[in-house]
Amino acid sequence: MTELIPAPRSATAGSGEVRLTHRSRLRADTATQGVAHWLGAALRQTTGLPLREAREPDDAEGGIELRLAPGLGPEEYRLVSDGSGVLVEGGSAAGVFWGAQTLRQLLGPDAYRRAPLDRDRAWSVPRLTIEDAPRFRWRGLMLDVARHFMPKEGVLRYLDLMAAHKLNVFHFHLTDDQGWRIEIERHPRLTEIGSWRARTKTGHRASPLWEDKPHGGYYTRDDIREIVAYAAERHITVVPEIDVPGHSQAAIAAYPELGNTDVIDTTSLSVWDTWGINPNVLAPTDNTLRFYEGVFEEVLELFPSQFVHVGGDECPKDQWRRSETAQARIRELGLADEDELQSWFIKHFDAWLSARGRRLIGWDEILEGGLAEGAAVSSWRGYAGGVAAARAGHDVVMCPEQQVYLDHRQDPGPEEPVPIGWVRTLEDVYRFEPVPPELTPEEARHVLGTQANLWTEVMEDHARVDYQAFPRLAAFAEVAWSALPAPAERDFAAFRSRMAAHYGRLDALGVAYRPPAGPLPWQRRPGVPGRPIDGPPPRR
Repeated sequence: MTELIPAPRSATAGSGEVRLTHRSRLRADTATQGVAHWLGAALRQTTGLPLREAREPDDAEGGIELRLAPGLGPEEYRLVSDGSGVLVEGGSAAGVFWGAQTLRQLLGPDAYRRAPLDRDRAWSVPRLTIEDAPRFRWRGLMLDVARHFMPKEGVLRYLDLMAAHKLNVFHFHLTDDQGWRIEIERHPRLTEIGSWRARTKTGHRASPLWEDKPHGGYYTRDDIREIVAYAAERHITVVPEIDVPGHSQAAIAAYPELGNTDVIDTTSLSVWDTWGINPNVLAPTDNTLRFYEGVFEEVLELFPSQFVHVGGDECPKDQWRRSETAQARIRELGLADEDELQSWFIKHFDAWLSARGRRLIGWDEILEGGLAEGAAVSSWRGYAGGVAAARAGHDVVMCPEQQVYLDHRQDPGPEEPVPIGWVRTLEDVYRFEPVPPELTPEEARHVLGTQANLWTEVMEDHARVDYQAFPRLAAFAEVAWSALPAPAERDFAAFRSRMAAHYGRLDALGVAYRPPAGPLPWQRRPGVPGRPIDGPPPRR
């Protein structure tokens, strides 16, 4: 009971246990039928028990019942295991689903396997009562598939890992300078050309090393539909990101007219093969606006998410300063400078998305030059952007790079693979606080939640992503879900003790996490230069 991650709001132990047997049934009503299908499939494959589904209570021993409880909040649940079996009830199907995730943890690490190790094994749950609800409604993970493509099966696997940790927002970073990963029917060259690069920088951008073979891939429209549906079954919202106006060289390589053609020869550009901030940005023309409206029309068809992320970060203004077309647009609109030009660009898509019942969200650079009304902010450069946005009445997702960029290294030791950024240990992540203390209670209500980010410049495959994500994502999940005390008062020793059991779950799931004692020999990357930053990160 005490080994649950994230930690529940309250847990009261009973006496004895509830056994699941071949006679046990899984009961659900219409509202919880989807959760029953998921839970039944997961437990049948791992236990070998039939767990036949039923609509009405019966006298089968050790049954599981799923139902709604109107007095509970939307994601709140109550789990009771006693002499009558196991009852999981929630304020909605989502709450029941999170309770089902807790039930799976109570069954032990082998409940995460895909086949039973011993068909004669006894399966049981301790008798107890758990009452639980999340702290934040946005508990996110951003996965960058533009720098290194992750095939569809890997994405589905990460949705399962998110669900197991009660994370509910998947921020899908689909486009960047190094690759365009989503099929757009009306603009086929985005994937024909923009999804592949000829070679790839190995390590940090200052590294002399290259992998001299093509890298790429993309998701078809049906792949995206499958990913979105798979996520919805796990009560995860998929928020797509299509970067504008920076981080766009892959799109410009496919359609050169999107770039600043009066400044550079855009026909000479290819999909970028290295890392960093790219100077080649979109031209602020009507043609560019119409092109991306077409892109977003198809994106809205595929993603039902209320929020659509438009990037807006790291957009160098040098080409706009040298472009007569851009300068003419600034004069025409009566803008003060290039920052306001970017603000105009973002505001255009804010209005366009709002007219279609969606909301724009972007990185905190969209604050520069004036924030579009109704837009939300992903605060990544620290806390300052989130504080400014919340004080101005805008919703915020806190994801400061100094705290929850999981591509940053986990230890100062020389064996860390391709060390990037500040040292962020498991304890550091556990002591992360998403709500800045300087916000008033009214301002703090604009903090929708928090998100951990996985940028994949130095993560070439799923094993490297696993290494950077885990075990820190487990600590982050508890920060996002549980009502923890102030950072300095959090019981990290108790969390670390619970992690001892959780590593068994990760092992059963096949997660290539960083062991507590340090990287295994095959997890190291000797000789591949990174970019470590010494000292504690600034709070900003």
